[in-house]
Amino acid sequence: MAFAYVHRTKFGTFAITPYEGRWLVIYRNDSLGSYHSPEAALDDLVGGHTFTPSNGVDTSRVGLSDDLGEWERQPI
Repeated sequence: MAFAYVHRTKFGTFAITPYEGRWLVIYRNDSLGSYHSPEAALDDLVGGHTFTPSNGVDTSRVGLSDDLGEWERQPI
């Protein structure tokens, strides 16, 4: 079964989801990047090194956990 990692913040929900053998970072229907692993996606996301969301939020300042174990796993 496939699953996505999801983290809710006061700025909205962030997801790291599998897509065609890669992992996408999704925020408010914006794709913020494609990665070889969920860990690589998370590292860039919490470091603020993804594409900038259309609303301009700085992903390094939204309070995302840098531990995937603290993210909710949702079946997709």
